Amino acid sequence: KDIQYSRSFYYNKLEFIRFDSSLGKFVGYTELGVKNAERLNKDTSQIAAMNAQREAYCLNNVGNDYQNI
Repeated sequence: KDIQYSRSFYYNKLEFIRFDSSLGKFVGYTELGVKNAERLNKDTSQIAAMNAQREAYCLNNVGNDYQNI
C-alpha cells in the first residue's frame, strides 16, 4: 500500500500529464494535459494497464536495492 507508481509525460521540459497509482487516474497540468487526462480516464483498459504496471514493476522490485548491502 505504501508503494506508488507514477508516470509523467513532458513536452518542452513541462510536465503536462501524470498517472498516479495512489489516485488511480491521470491528472493534467496544462490545458492539453487536462483534455488528454479526461480522455484517458474514460478508457478503463488504460487505467487497468497502468495499475498493473505498479504490480509488475514496483512490487517485484521491493527490497532489491538493499539485498546486496
